Amino acid sequence: MRTEGVLAGLDPDQRTAVTAAAGPVCILAGAGTGKTRAVTHRIAYRTLSGEINPRHVLAVTFTARAAAEMRARLTGLGSGAVQARTFHAAALRQVRYFAPRLLEGRQMPELMESKIRVVGLAAARAGVRADRAAARDLAGEIEWSKSSLVEPGEYVVAAAKALREPPYEPARVAEVFAAYESLKRRQGVIDFEDLLRAAVWGIEEHADVADQIRAQYRHFVVDEYQDVNPLQQRLLDAWLGDRDDLTVVGDASQTIYSFTGATSSYLIDFPRQRRGAVVVRLVRDYRSTPQVVGLANAVIQQARGTEAKLRLELVGQRAPGPEPELKIFPDELGEAAAVARRCRELIAGGTPANEIAVLFRTNAQSESYEEALAEAEVPYLVRGAERFFERTEVRQAMVALRAAVRSIPGETPLPEAVVEALAATGWDRRRPPPGGSAREQWESVAALVALAEEYAATPEILPIGEAGRVQREITLSDFNDELARRAEQQHAPTVAGVTLASLHSAKGLEWDAVFLVGLADGTLPTTYAKTAEQLEEERRLLYVGVTRARQLLWLSYGQSRSSGGRQRRPCRFLPQLQRTSSPIAEERSRKPDRRRPQVSLCRICGATLLAGADRKLGRCPTCPSDLDEDLYERLQAWRATTAAALKVPAYVVFTDATLVAIAERRPADPAQLVAIAGIGARKLGQYGDAVFALVAGASPDDLEPKNFEN
Repeated sequence: MRTEGVLAGLDPDQRTAVTAAAGPVCILAGAGTGKTRAVTHRIAYRTLSGEINPRHVLAVTFTARAAAEMRARLTGLGSGAVQARTFHAAALRQVRYFAPRLLEGRQMPELMESKIRVVGLAAARAGVRADRAAARDLAGEIEWSKSSLVEPGEYVVAAAKALREPPYEPARVAEVFAAYESLKRRQGVIDFEDLLRAAVWGIEEHADVADQIRAQYRHFVVDEYQDVNPLQQRLLDAWLGDRDDLTVVGDASQTIYSFTGATSSYLIDFPRQRRGAVVVRLVRDYRSTPQVVGLANAVIQQARGTEAKLRLELVGQRAPGPEPELKIFPDELGEAAAVARRCRELIAGGTPANEIAVLFRTNAQSESYEEALAEAEVPYLVRGAERFFERTEVRQAMVALRAAVRSIPGETPLPEAVVEALAATGWDRRRPPPGGSAREQWESVAALVALAEEYAATPEILPIGEAGRVQREITLSDFNDELARRAEQQHAPTVAGVTLASLHSAKGLEWDAVFLVGLADGTLPTTYAKTAEQLEEERRLLYVGVTRARQLLWLSYGQSRSSGGRQRRPCRFLPQLQRTSSPIAEERSRKPDRRRPQVSLCRICGATLLAGADRKLGRCPTCPSDLDEDLYERLQAWRATTAAALKVPAYVVFTDATLVAIAERRPADPAQLVAIAGIGARKLGQYGDAVFALVAGASPDDLEPKNFEN
């Protein structure tokens, strides 16, 4: 492909980013604005023009899926020799390659699959009783510490400064941290943070290693730069040395991983830290409809704090679509049941199940939706490697894959090796079982095979050594390492079905239809968000959720967690639901308001009806209509005759929406008729008898003229 082809189809801002001169370049890319397109085309443009050698480029991102997508796009653009890896994958290759030199002939220590077991042992050694959930929380604190370059002896002070809320007293956490490090050394294993630290140490403390790596990689691209933590930034600085050919891309409004040690400060400070940096803003949103984009802008425009300085106002580029739906239910069970029904309707209407997602703030909310979807016979999957990799069938499959390394010849292509290894568990690719849990288990294992096929598509390219470049095919052992990394980082493969996911795990993904559920204060924002900075991150979580939707967006919450429970307020970040927080308004809100109309509920799904037209119909616009077409036609004929007799426009008698409401609800007494919005005592007296007669089956021609008198 020629450079003209690389530039074709780019919008003006993308083109500016692609053609920017060598040196520090910062691409501020809003959700759906084509950031991957911009960075891959920039790499391809520079390599195809001869400006840089593709073998000297290292592009790093945060997930294997994103790295695979980047590699595929670069290959399609004629730059397949470029290396696109996660931070951990790049560090693993370098440490493994240089281990004999750095470790005096020894191989790299074994990489742990998970911290949980060792953390549990460390907790027991420190006298801390920790079940699996507590061990997981302790592991999170250890990961935050190591990613933030904090040692065990520094944890107490560092945690206080960062306003951490550890599962135990900070001093006890520090003891567990120290015991964990001691146990790792005794067992001769390392974790993923050790891997990055080893790569940094190899470069910073060994000039020959630094020279060799820097000769290999001279041009760098970092995706999702707002998610970089101090340890990853230190590795990036080590790779760069004193050079400045660095392109970063990110969106400060999608900074949602501060709890892991990630910080947007490197993105925010990039122009100040890198002299002469070029800054490009991408704001044209090609993912979502203007309606979804408008809501996203409304959510984020109220943001405050440091990240808000780089806030982008998106401009929708797609054709118009439906307005986001806002639903309020009496409780969470009713909310989950309505979501399941709507998912079933979408699938029946042709929307693929894997193009639908239900997103929530915490994983604990998943259970209600799993039960509701199962009851509605809607296939689903729970996204998040912790859940996926804890499945019995997946654990058995991973054991079989590790055992097969010794029995399957090394030259066997990876996909074939994986299928052969899984046959030992009884899994048969050719015979998926019928529906139910057995099919779900089969699909989980099938996802491992699909992952192997994707992973095998890109050959391993080792760093330049004295013998030059070495290329080899991905082996089963490599694949086992990749699965271990994914299990550690909660990165599950794709399985068919409606996706259930936390907002954090949904980052970087998109669907045709998205359900944002549980949007109540106390859940989003969480009660644990107390500082201004923490509340702003909760706002950004909602923004990320909104921008996952391409076409259909549903927002909802239950007024109480369970039937008869304490009433909750809607999420304060939703523009349509904002409540004033002034003391006077809060005092007024506690007093009964006799003028306030009663809440209208959808007679079909039970959601609170907010729009006037919906209240009139007594149902949501997406709920099925039970219109009596014969009655509707008779009502229209009667209205025309009545309007003519009164010499007024037809809508003065009843609007079209009112006729639809009458034909759907078929009121049989005055109370039912005045329950339709827009019909009061006056119209009841004028037209009530005629309406009741028509509902009962009368013909407009049979009605007495007195019914038409004013």
